[in-house]
Amino acid sequence: MSGPVWKRVSSQLTKCQSRSITAKMAGGKYMKAEIVRKKGKNIINDAVYNKGLGYTRSERDRLELRGLVPPVQLDLNEQKSIIMEEYEKGWAVRAAQDPSDEIIASGVKPDNIRKWKVLQSVQDRNETLYYSMLMQNFKEMAPIIYTPTVGWACKNFSDVYRRPRGMFFSLKDRGEMASMVYNWDSDDVDAVVVTDGSRVLGLGDLGIGGLGISIGKLDLYVAAGGFHPRRILPCVLDVGTNNPALLNNPAYLGLKHPRIDGDEYYRFLDEFMAAIKLRWPKVLIQFEDFQSKHAIQSLTRYKREYLMFNDDIQGTAATVLAGLYGALKVQGLPPEEIRNKTILICGAGSAASGVALTIRNAITFQDNSTISKEEASNRFWITDKDGLVTTNRRGLEALEDTFYDLSSFARPEVELEGASILETVKAAK
Repeated sequence: MSGPVWKRVSSQLTKCQSRSITAKMAGGKYMKAEIVRKKGKNIINDAVYNKGLGYTRSERDRLELRGLVPPVQLDLNEQKSIIMEEYEKGWAVRAAQDPSDEIIASGVKPDNIRKWKVLQSVQDRNETLYYSMLMQNFKEMAPIIYTPTVGWACKNFSDVYRRPRGMFFSLKDRGEMASMVYNWDSDDVDAVVVTDGSRVLGLGDLGIGGLGISIGKLDLYVAAGGFHPRRILPCVLDVGTNNPALLNNPAYLGLKHPRIDGDEYYRFLDEFMAAIKLRWPKVLIQFEDFQSKHAIQSLTRYKREYLMFNDDIQGTAATVLAGLYGALKVQGLPPEEIRNKTILICGAGSAASGVALTIRNAITFQDNSTISKEEASNRFWITDKDGLVTTNRRGLEALEDTFYDLSSFARPEVELEGASILETVKAAK
């Protein structure tokens, strides 16, 4: 063999050896394997070797991918099917053709979806450019990356998923969280926003799609709050879903079984919290869009051991309480005068629950206050989509899944059950 030809062959052999290509016949089939040296995000960002959602459980552990991709495994044909569906008809077009969709009907325009996808593509390839655009156009773009458009993105998370962002903790990861947090490639994280997707905005149980709310909230913190994009971590806890639409969706990327609850739920949450603190001892953990019952109980369970808060229970409520104190000041009244005010709350979700509980605490915790919890609760009138909530409300206890301790706020005037806001105002005066 001549010199030049041999050099070319030798060069090709060297390249093959460096890529560790092996091949053999097995059962009459030609089997080929390429052993790669990349792991974690490096292999996800390699367009040649990235398998998307096709990694097996063992591959995820060997390649340090556990938690970096959704827990389900989809083969090549299943992944192609999802892409081809969008190839045939884009999401903005589909949204325009379905005006009855509750999110589109609420005011999210199909063009907002197009803009959201444009910004997502920028964020995937150049975060510096993305956040620069966001900071310079914050007023215009905030409704695209967060509410209301993020509600659509969460609802359709599995269908529009293209590249992983943040971390996924599922029931399949129990016993492994302390090690899998090290798959995240940043040693310094200042803020974690975590959700279990059980009550996303006003859309209910969106399962693994709740990750979109964690991503959107942290994008706001970077653009408006000065957080460094390398020092934030959006997370979702996949503990199942009770949403029939998701359970019946072949493209759903979360675990398809009913949500766990009770002690099993909190054992899972305990492991997550301990793992996060193990890796990043000084990190702030923000709970976002949990069911009211879990929002309150988790706050009580972890607030003394972890640097954490619940945005729905504390964040929104603190803003409302500050507004009330400001209103009292404008009227020339001291803060303790809040104990003599009548409070009407329109809405009975987690945010309203946090507002009511916080204001009630402010009333009962005033210096020299002699007002009991029961007396303070009697200052409140709560209405929801079915009108005024009284002790005669059907399924009152079940409503406490979204409004913690609602029974204590329910009005005793049963004859006013379901009264409109105007009727409630007249009765409360």
